[in-house]
Amino acid sequence: MLPFGVYKAEELVKKRDHFFPKNVEFIRAEIDKIVPESNHVFLTDGRVLEYDQLVIATGTSPRPDQTPGMDDPATWRKSVFDFFTLDGSVALRDALATRQGGRLVIHITEMPIKCPVAPLEFAFLADAFFEDRKIRDKVEIVYVTPLEGAFTKPVSSKHLGSMLEERKIRLEPDFVIEHIDPETKTLVSMDEREVPFDLLVTIPLNMGEDFIARSGMGNELNYVPVDKETFLSIKYPNVFALGDASDIPASKAGSVAHFAIELFTENFVDYIEGRSMKHRFDGHANCFIESGHGKGLLIDFNYTTEPLTGKFPIPFIGPLPLLKESRLNHMGKLAFRWIYWNMLIKGRRIPISTLMSMAGKRQTTSK
Repeated sequence: MLPFGVYKAEELVKKRDHFFPKNVEFIRAEIDKIVPESNHVFLTDGRVLEYDQLVIATGTSPRPDQTPGMDDPATWRKSVFDFFTLDGSVALRDALATRQGGRLVIHITEMPIKCPVAPLEFAFLADAFFEDRKIRDKVEIVYVTPLEGAFTKPVSSKHLGSMLEERKIRLEPDFVIEHIDPETKTLVSMDEREVPFDLLVTIPLNMGEDFIARSGMGNELNYVPVDKETFLSIKYPNVFALGDASDIPASKAGSVAHFAIELFTENFVDYIEGRSMKHRFDGHANCFIESGHGKGLLIDFNYTTEPLTGKFPIPFIGPLPLLKESRLNHMGKLAFRWIYWNMLIKGRRIPISTLMSMAGKRQTTSK
């Protein structure tokens, strides 16, 4: 929302130590590596931390350096932008403010990414932004994705794809990028397709922290392999990985981290006291999707069930409609910022089921 002027940068940043309980020792330092065989964490300043149990929650980050030509100084933050960083969003805001036309390409390098609906939101908001400025007919918008459709789940992919089509946003699916040519301003795929751009908004490859690789604890994207229901490391009996740091086959969205941790806290206590972990996470994800002009969608899904229509959070009553544009969903999206700062990040429970419920949802098909 920052690139379109909905929020200001200073509204999105707060001091981290404000949110820690007083009895938690907060150490701000870079990690060099973990030695799980001896239960030690080595910091880059020379300190060594010893642990009995280790919980890794170091997230995922955009890595433009992993795609040839993406972060070329001639184009990076000039005609090629990201919006998953504060600096990137501010630079993109300034670029959009002066744009009078041309070809805007929105591009996803590879899945998984933080909040997989965010690129779609950007496309919808860009359409509305240029329409409000009366220059939409001067801007061609292209959505480039490695997926075979607009989204990962068939029913929602069809619905969201129709929304792109209605807004005259061209979909370029199955595009696996090989490099970006900064001289010609062109995306080049592995199968040698080319997509030229005047302004490129890209979601770079997302990866876990490099120290995970140095520690020999991650997969090829530096995510820690864990049991998808308990988050216990596949390899180490006293290591857990939460949120985006793990390799669970779920959306890397904030809602997934929130729902997962609600189950994890009780499981963790049981585990270290020698009891079995009785709670099993189902991959529950819940995402608002801004669609422009004061409307939004809401999707609710898990490992095995894709987004369906219905009502949320109270079955049959709502008031929020699922997989349908509404003003209420937009208001819910705006309200979420307050909920994040004042409830979620402080560990306060919200009245939404941790596990996905099928009550009030309607089964449908992608055909």
